[in-house]
Amino acid sequence: MKFTFKKKLVSAKTIKDTIEAAGFKVTEFIEQDISICRLKIKGMSCTSCSESIESALLTVEGVKKAVVGLALEEAKINYDPNVTNTTRIIKAVVDAGFGADLRGSENDANKVHIKLQGIISPQDMDSIMRSLETLNGVNNVEMDIKEAIVIVSYDPDLTGPRSILSFIQDSCAGSNRYQASLHIPEKQRDTERNHEIKMYRNQFFWSCFFSVPVFIFSMVLPMVPPYGNWLSYKIHNMLTIGMVLRLILCTPVQFLIGRRFYVGSYHALRRRSANMDVLVALGTNAAYFYSVYTVIKASLSDTFEGQDFFETSTMLISFILFGKYLESMAKGKTSDALAKLMDLAPDTACLLTVNNEGTILSETEINTRLIERNDILKIFPGSKFPVDGIVVNGQGYVNESMITGEAIPVAKNVGDRVIGGTVNENGCLLIKATHVGSETALSQIVQIVEAAQLSRAPVQKLADQISKFFVPAVVVAAVMTWLGWFIPGVAGMYPKSWIPKAMDEFELALQFGISVLVVACPCALGLATPTAVMVATGKGASQGVLIKGGNALEKAHKVNAVVFDKTGTLTIGKPEVVSAILFSRISMEEFCNITIAVEVRLS
Repeated sequence: MKFTFKKKLVSAKTIKDTIEAAGFKVTEFIEQDISICRLKIKGMSCTSCSESIESALLTVEGVKKAVVGLALEEAKINYDPNVTNTTRIIKAVVDAGFGADLRGSENDANKVHIKLQGIISPQDMDSIMRSLETLNGVNNVEMDIKEAIVIVSYDPDLTGPRSILSFIQDSCAGSNRYQASLHIPEKQRDTERNHEIKMYRNQFFWSCFFSVPVFIFSMVLPMVPPYGNWLSYKIHNMLTIGMVLRLILCTPVQFLIGRRFYVGSYHALRRRSANMDVLVALGTNAAYFYSVYTVIKASLSDTFEGQDFFETSTMLISFILFGKYLESMAKGKTSDALAKLMDLAPDTACLLTVNNEGTILSETEINTRLIERNDILKIFPGSKFPVDGIVVNGQGYVNESMITGEAIPVAKNVGDRVIGGTVNENGCLLIKATHVGSETALSQIVQIVEAAQLSRAPVQKLADQISKFFVPAVVVAAVMTWLGWFIPGVAGMYPKSWIPKAMDEFELALQFGISVLVVACPCALGLATPTAVMVATGKGASQGVLIKGGNALEKAHKVNAVVFDKTGTLTIGKPEVVSAILFSRISMEEFCNITIAVEVRLS
């Protein structure tokens, strides 16, 4: 049995004594400090990449658990802060050949960003930082001197964002140079996702700018003699204008636009593994350098009539970049679904100042991020609850369909609990905030959805096992294909008429070997399942369906029947007469002695 608790409120020994007092014996008692951090991983292309990162993280002393989500491009690490830290964890990822940025921790919602406006010297920033570190409840203080922003992590049981802001404003009171105010940072994930979408879009368009002409010069114009004859004009020996143009247009795509595949291949081979980048680099390089070979041979011979495959290299890179572009857009839509969940909570709230007698002294509109535990908030009819709390005054009806699915409003009186994001349909309510930040039900739902996106479906485990051997198997298959055509060709086991004009057995066999590499390049095996799980969980969350992981999605195909008990939500909620029978041939006395069944319609 595992427990997560706050040392400031309860001790491990107290938990142990409580269990034993309940009549159970504790045979083994291990107390561990476990912290959770999330990393943004850069450079992953297939499942073998995520496997390599997980292996590298688990070798770090103090790391208890590491889960890497390929589709989400994030890693969630459970570690012992007494043994290791985030710097060492990030270093392990970088040493494995990937980029890593700290996304945040489990207490990210309990963090406030404060903007210091005006002329700020480093000495002033250091002074404020030292003052904040002495404030009770402050866990960590970070400074962005360039942007003049203070980032404070706090314990919501001891302090809150409004208290921290007031503390800084009091510290700034003696200076006329700067002022402190709440800063709402731009969502980093959305910014990075938009940048990624834009990057793949631009790379795809540039690749098409070069590859489409190569395709036209190779496949279209030669089939239209009046327009393609000039491509066959010989410059030197058998070297034609078409060959030179295709070489010039293909080279930027292969080495500039396709540079990312070379970088990924280098890092993969350095850690003695193979990923999709290795496969793409092998396939495109085989096609490109064979085509360069035909160009050189054509320039040196007056009888050579070989075929180049520059269009294969350029179009393959273009298609893969297009797939990356579509994949990044799908991930962006999932992020939008999570953002819509968080937007269910209002941006502002009405804060009441109440004295000991319960008299309201003032009402102030504040940002929802500044709400602290035990604050008294006024919720007007038609407004949403900003946080979870308890009704301390008033009565009304609340629409909790966001959580329960029931459209019928629920009556709320003094002492009843309310949930952040639900709607107060009528009646003015005063509530006391009990759960703020990461503790609200809405934040917990978002965390569950994010955890589900990081989880792996059972079928993905099979794909992961296969993907470890996928690239080596493809390379072996390509070599075997080449040998399977080259050796029989040299031995004369198939007719020479099968070999195109100006080709030999080696070149024919090489074409078949290259075809195997090219066809296997888009490694959808490792990408399909994690992308499907991520998109499905995000889309379900936006539709009010909470999916807790890939395991539930995979088992859903076995469902034969779905039974709902949602009277008033999926049904009308009111009986309605749909037919009537007129008893015209009986007397009133006989009618009164008959039990009449009335058909009603509930949906």
